[in-house]
Amino acid sequence: MDGPGTFVPISARLHPKKTLKSSPESKFWSSFKTTFLTYNLPITSINFCPEPPHDFVVTSSATLFTFDGITFTPKSTIRKFSDVAYSGTFRPDGKLLAAGGESGNVQIFNPKGDPLRRLVGHVHPVHYVSYPHNDKLHILSGGDDGLVKWWDVASETEITTLSGHRDYIRCGSPSPASEHLWATGSYDDMVRLWDLRNTSPVMELGHGKPVEAAVFLPSGGFLATAGGNVVKIWDVIGGGKLVHTMESHNKTVTSLCVGKALVPGESEQSRLLSVSIDGYLKVFDYMSFKVVHTAKFPASLLSVGMSPSSSCRVAGSSNGRFFIGKRKGHKVEPKKDGPDELMLPIEGVGEENGKWAPTKPWHRGYFQRGQTEKHSEGDLVVNQPKRVRVPQHDKLLRKFHHKEAFVSALNSNNPEVVVPVMEELVARKAMVRSVMNLDLEELELLMKFLDKYVTLPRYAGLLMRFAERVLQLRGEDIEGSEELTYHVLRLKGMVSEEIQIQRSLLEIQGIISPILRMAGR
Repeated sequence: MDGPGTFVPISARLHPKKTLKSSPESKFWSSFKTTFLTYNLPITSINFCPEPPHDFVVTSSATLFTFDGITFTPKSTIRKFSDVAYSGTFRPDGKLLAAGGESGNVQIFNPKGDPLRRLVGHVHPVHYVSYPHNDKLHILSGGDDGLVKWWDVASETEITTLSGHRDYIRCGSPSPASEHLWATGSYDDMVRLWDLRNTSPVMELGHGKPVEAAVFLPSGGFLATAGGNVVKIWDVIGGGKLVHTMESHNKTVTSLCVGKALVPGESEQSRLLSVSIDGYLKVFDYMSFKVVHTAKFPASLLSVGMSPSSSCRVAGSSNGRFFIGKRKGHKVEPKKDGPDELMLPIEGVGEENGKWAPTKPWHRGYFQRGQTEKHSEGDLVVNQPKRVRVPQHDKLLRKFHHKEAFVSALNSNNPEVVVPVMEELVARKAMVRSVMNLDLEELELLMKFLDKYVTLPRYAGLLMRFAERVLQLRGEDIEGSEELTYHVLRLKGMVSEEIQIQRSLLEIQGIISPILRMAGR
C-alpha cells in the first residue's frame, strides 16, 4: 500500500481486447523465422528439388541462383541467358536444371551451370517450363505464342505441339495421378487439361480472369488455379466442377504452391500456399475451405515455394528481395566435411538428441560458459532490476505543473495518454485552469486533438462535453484566430456527420427489428 506522499503514476483506461485463439497449426506456420536476401531485380520463380537435401533455384532477371537446402547458402549462379530467364526448375532427381527465356528457347544445365541442351521451337518468350514427376527424359514448355510443347531432352527434338490457348501461357502443372495429364493456364482466362497422347484438350476450365498460377493438389483429383484476386479449387475427376472460390487476397494472386503442415500429435496435412502483389502470403486448408495462416511481407510478392521436408518456405518479391523462412527447431545436421569445430550443446538440448551449436574461437562461449546455459542448482543468480521509465507527463504531475503535463500529453497525440491525464486533472480540479492558461499554439494543438478523436466511440462521451466547455472558456480567442476557427468548423462538421450516422443506424434498426420479431415467431 502506498504511504503518505507517495505519487502513483496515472494509467490508461483498460478496454477489453479481442483475443485470438492460437491453434497448433498456426503455431507451426508462425515458427518459421524469416530472413531475406536482395538481388535488386524481381524474383519471378522459386522451385525446390524433390530429392534431399531439397536445394532450391531462384529465377531473377537473366540469372538462376541455386541454394543449399540445409544451410540456405548460395551454391551456384547461372548467367547463361542473353535475355530474361523464366521458370527455373529441377529435374526430379535434382541432377539437371531447365529454364525458359525471352528468346523462346528452353535451356538445360547441370547444377554447376554448364549448358547441356538447347530446345528451339517457340517463337515467343517461354514463361513455363517443367519436368514430369517421374520422367527424367522429357520436359513440357508453354510460351507466349499460346503453344504447349512436349520435348525429348536427349535428342533436343519436339515430340508434340498442343494448340488451343488464345493468349500467353504463364503457368502449368503435371498431374501426380497420371504421367500423361497436364494442366496449363493462360491469359485467355482459361485452364486447359491435356492428355499428351492427344493433341486436343480433354477439359477446359473458365477461371474468369487471366490465369497466373495453376497447381494440382497431392491427390491429383483437384486442381487449384489463381487469377485476379481469386483462387479456385476444381474437381478434375468430377468433370471440372468448381468446388470452392477463395477471395482472401486484395490484389492479383501471382503464385501457388503446395506445402505440408507438420503439427505435433496430428497426421501430416497438405496445404495450399498463395502469394499476391498485396504482400500477403495465405495458407489455405482446402479440405475445410478456410485460411489457417496469414503472413504480411513488406513488398509485392511474385513467387512462393516450400520444401518437401517442410523445413523451408521462400517467397520472392517484385523489388528483388526473397524471404527465406526457416522452421525453428528443425534439425540441421552439421557438415561432415571440412575442419572440426568445437561443439557446445544448445540451451536445454543434450548430446543424446544430437543437436549441437558450433562455437567459434572468437566467441565468448569458446572460453567461458555462455549466457544461454542454465544455471546450476547451487549457483547464486543476481538479477539486475529493471529501470522503470516514468513518462514526462507523470513527472510534471508529480511537481503539480498541471498545464505543462496536459500539453505534454497532447504532444503524444494518443488518446490513451491524453484522456487519463484529463481525468486526473478533473479529479484535482485543475482542468479549467489548465485550459485557460494555454497559449494560442497550445490551444491549436488541443483543437487538432479534438478534431481527430472527438467522435471516437470509446472517448466520445468525455470529449464531446470537454469540447463544448473549451468553446465556452476560450470563445473570444478562437474567434480572433483563423486557424482556430478552421478547427472549430471541422469539429462542427464531424459532429454533424456523426449525428447523421447515428440517425441512419436508428432507421436501420427500426426496419430490421420487426423482421427479427417475425423471424422469431
